[in-house]
Amino acid sequence: MGAHAVLSPSAAHRWSHCTACLKLEQTIPDTGSSYAAEGTLAHSLAELCLRKHFDNIPDDEYVRRLGEIRSDPMFNPEMESYVGLYIDTVLGVCYAFLDPPYVVAEKRLDISHIAPECFGTADCIVISADTLHIFDLKYGKGVQVSAEGNPQLRLYALGAVRAYSLLYDIRTVTMHIVQPRLDNYSEETLTVDALTAWGKTIKGKAEEAYSGTGTFCAGEWCRFCKAKSVCRARAEAMLALEEPKQRMEQGETLADDEIGGILLRAQTLENWVKGLETYVQEKLLAGGEIPGWKLVEGRSVRTITDTDRAFEVLTGSGYDADLLYERKPLGLTALEKLCGKKKLTELIGSYITKPAGKPTLAPESDKRKALSKKKLEEMFKED
Repeated sequence: MGAHAVLSPSAAHRWSHCTACLKLEQTIPDTGSSYAAEGTLAHSLAELCLRKHFDNIPDDEYVRRLGEIRSDPMFNPEMESYVGLYIDTVLGVCYAFLDPPYVVAEKRLDISHIAPECFGTADCIVISADTLHIFDLKYGKGVQVSAEGNPQLRLYALGAVRAYSLLYDIRTVTMHIVQPRLDNYSEETLTVDALTAWGKTIKGKAEEAYSGTGTFCAGEWCRFCKAKSVCRARAEAMLALEEPKQRMEQGETLADDEIGGILLRAQTLENWVKGLETYVQEKLLAGGEIPGWKLVEGRSVRTITDTDRAFEVLTGSGYDADLLYERKPLGLTALEKLCGKKKLTELIGSYITKPAGKPTLAPESDKRKALSKKKLEEMFKED
């Protein structure tokens, strides 16, 4: 099926459930996205920072590469602060060991003993004695990702255990996900025996997906599938969500269990429809046609073409310059960029707090722990 990693670890959640998806995805062009480019740049910055800490790269090389990253059109000053939170997490684990651990960034791993022609690149690996740590930086802010039961991280871990088994007697693996833009951190710890047992369960799925003889199975894993908008199996699954009326309970009002089920189906349908809208718009923008749909001019917002010159005219006409600007305090991210996280904490740490997040709706499949009645009462009491 080609020399590249068709069974990539990053897509494992998808191909381990829908073993036919990869064959269909290969028929869809990979157009890339600005989000992917931004994530790639953030990972380059993270690798550079880790190498600066652990590989002692020359200062001139560090400055040169940092300058290249900062000059990239996708770079944003906040990126350094967010990547800094990831670096702090890695350093926190490293400095907890009595002896300096082995640390490597952007390590390519061979995982073909589990999935045919499968390989991937771990963002950071830390090893000390019989303990191995795998770190994964998720720079996106669209979907919160958990390390618990994460097949991508588990495949990386299996590859790392195999790669370093001759040098270290690894018995325990801890997998970390750091998602700084969502303030999300999670980890999972498994023994090597448990990890190996899991690897055996996914091996059959991998071989089925690789052979191209798999079966389609629609589910929440379709979200990042390139073929999600044209997949007939997913369309049939979505349309089947409209439950027949005879299966509904009788009565003038819906029961709570009915409402819960309807909401789950409605959210799934909403995600599917958004994907269809994106597909149709991209097809029309490329000059194609979709029966029943067209592109029209959307709402426009007025803008000033040259703010500096326009304000010069206003001040020249007698308007006070102070009235033309708003003064706003910098947020924490910008302040950390200005002062450095450690220095900022030393100076105003007593004024910084992280309140509990507001209650938000999530399906039972969500990895986050449900709020207890006592916790809810405390939160509403504070409000």
